[in-house]
This record gives sequence, structure tokens and C-alpha cells, in this order.
Amino acid sequence: MADLVYLVHTSLDGCIEGPAGEFDWPQMGPELSDYANDLSKRAGVFAYGRRVWELMSSYWPDVESISTHPHDLAFAPIWREKPKLVFSRTLSSADWNTTVANGDLTEEVAKHKATTNGDIVLMGGYALAAELGRRGLIDEYQVCIHPVILGGDKRPFAEGTTRAQLQLVETRTLDNTVALLRHHTKR
Repeated sequence: MADLVYLVHTSLDGCIEGPAGEFDWPQMGPELSDYANDLSKRAGVFAYGRRVWELMSSYWPDVESISTHPHDLAFAPIWREKPKLVFSRTLSSADWNTTVANGDLTEEVAKHKATTNGDIVLMGGYALAAELGRRGLIDEYQVCIHPVILGGDKRPFAEGTTRAQLQLVETRTLDNTVALLRHHTKR
């Protein structure tokens, strides 16, 4: 059975984007890039909420014409090849080897955990992650804390998040700038 792994980049003040929605601040150095790409290669499927899916699907299919950043060039072929799952009540279909899950969230997650080889890696976002956390569906949290204060209001563990006991399984500093914290949920 697959685990649901939530990978999120946050600022030191716990934000996932700046006040105007900016996501130009994560520092994807070589170590963090290698870590993220290794996790991505092992994943059975990438998962997104609709908003993050729209951002990802507008960037990664043709990133080579937009960016020369080594991380972008290394991740793009992984993204294009990997099966993707988008949780949405409004989308009926999506491109790029993507399944739309629009049924009951708990049932959809259970179905995909039972049928996915490798982990389901939920990337970014906050609303879907908060709801998955409230329902006890996230098996592992991977939080990359970047050395920036954003002052935004979008936080992955915001008000309304259900209390959860976690077990710290790893801490690591990547590129001498980013702190990675990995926690498993206690069951």
C-alpha cells in the first residue's frame, strides 16, 4: 500500500507563498534539487489540488523554453513522465498523464493508496493538505524551510488544522540554506 507523502516548501515564518502569491523564493540548490528529484523518481504518482495542478501544468510541459535552471531541466522530464493525480471538484479532465479524482476525498485517497506502486507525493498547496491532514490521510510530512520571511497568509498548517502527533524521522540541512524536516504520523 502506498504512503501519502506531503512535500512542501515554506518560509521561516511558515508561508507557502508571499502576500501577492509569489513563489519565486525557494532556493533550489544542487542538494535540495537532488533530494527532490530522487523522491520524485521513487514516487508512484504526483498529487495536486486544482490550483497547484494549474500552476504545474502551465510550467513543466515546456519549461526548457522558459528556464535554464539546472533543477528545472532535471525535473521536467520526470514530471512529464510520471502519472499525476489532481483532486478537484471542478475539473472533469486534465492533460499530461493525469487522473482527476473528484469523488469523496477519503475514498479517493484509499483507492489510490491501494493501487499505486510507490508513494503518492502531494506537492505544495495548503487547502488540500489541510483537509487531508484533518482526515488523517497523510502518512509523512516533508517540510523544506527556506531562509526567507514572506509575511503571507497561506500556511500549510493554518488555523483549523487538526492536532496530530508526529514522529521526527529525519532532519537535514541542504545546500547550507534549507532545513528539511521529515515526520511520520503516529498511528
